[in-house]
Amino acid sequence: MARNTWGKRLVGSAALAVLLCATLQAQSLPPAAPATVTLTLKRAIELALRNSRDIQVARIQASLAERAAYVTKAEFLPNLYAGSGVGYTKGIPETPGGRAPSLFNVTYTEQVFNRPLWGQSRELQEQVSAQKLVLEDVRNSVIQRTATAYLELGKVRHSLELLRSEQASSEKILQITRERQGEGFELPLEVTRAQLTRARIVQRILQLEGREDELEVFLRNQLGLAAEQPLEVTPEELPGAAEQAGADLVALALHDNVALQIAESDTRAREFRLRGEKGGYLPTLQAVAVYSLLAKFNNYEQFFTRFERHNVNVGMQLQIPLFSARVKAAVGVAQINLDAAKANLANKKTEVSAEVRQKTRRIRESDAAREVARLELQVAQQNAALLQAQFTEGKANLRDVENARLDENEKWMAFLDATFQRQQAQLDLLRTAGQLDKVFQ
Repeated sequence: MARNTWGKRLVGSAALAVLLCATLQAQSLPPAAPATVTLTLKRAIELALRNSRDIQVARIQASLAERAAYVTKAEFLPNLYAGSGVGYTKGIPETPGGRAPSLFNVTYTEQVFNRPLWGQSRELQEQVSAQKLVLEDVRNSVIQRTATAYLELGKVRHSLELLRSEQASSEKILQITRERQGEGFELPLEVTRAQLTRARIVQRILQLEGREDELEVFLRNQLGLAAEQPLEVTPEELPGAAEQAGADLVALALHDNVALQIAESDTRAREFRLRGEKGGYLPTLQAVAVYSLLAKFNNYEQFFTRFERHNVNVGMQLQIPLFSARVKAAVGVAQINLDAAKANLANKKTEVSAEVRQKTRRIRESDAAREVARLELQVAQQNAALLQAQFTEGKANLRDVENARLDENEKWMAFLDATFQRQQAQLDLLRTAGQLDKVFQ
């Protein structure tokens, strides 16, 4: 019996030791790396629109403008106040505001007709609409920056693959050149040239690796991903809806361009303000009601033939302007502001139309540059294939083959650059035309 008990104790101690070792080993292991996030262009834009801090700030500003507009609009809604004007009086009982001292009072006010205040209210409401347009412009900016970064990251990674292949070719060329120099078939100058080619490739690799890191950091921040989160992107073309005829885009831009819509909204706001200020020559009408609970210690009975403890006054307060220098000055300021807004709107229309045409020409130029890069790549590929065949037949040397591969990779990167430049021009044109958010819906 004692042996069994002792055996059980040994087994329990051993199990405890194994558990302790496993716990210590688990604690010593490094934390697991975050999982790679595979992104498409559409998914990246969805995440950016959901998590962008710029959009969050723009939403707050739009909400703030809406609350500010409601402050003025509230004057045309029922307003009810309660309070007290109790105090000691000697002589005729009245407060600094001209009302009788009261133990308790309730006041109701509501603007019925007040054109200057109406104009201010409509101006502020129009500014709310303008702030919503600003929010839309921020959304478009986020879409453009995210799409540009995504496409550039794909281009940079593809270019890095080509450059690392170039690096291997340059190493072979340098090795062959050194061997030929040792045999007396090459000058030292050729070795230096081969070293320079390799050094340039290494330099470009380092530059692109730095750019890759910058783009990854930007995308993680824009998309709301964790720091050091690995990203996987694939080279993509823009959606087919991004292709639009130039004449169509000019018409669309004059209707959908956000900056132009903001200028139109500003003009409408100035018109409302001018109409309101001109209404300052008209009477104002306000609904009012007052209930007061009075006290006898204010000596009302000494100055009034009859004392009433509970008092109610309900009616309309009408104010007719006979002469107001302020109204004339306010109308003049509002008119100048409206003239300036109309001039700005006319300039903005001209600018948007010219900008769309200019960016449409840039698209055509980018198409031509991309076609040239494509044909140069095709020539380089065919030349590399020809030299490879000649090398197989013993009619070309390995250095010529590797040089042809270097040239092919260079043309590949030029084609990638031309494609990216074309995509950038497309995104810029779509944003100017007000079609960017529609393309990525």
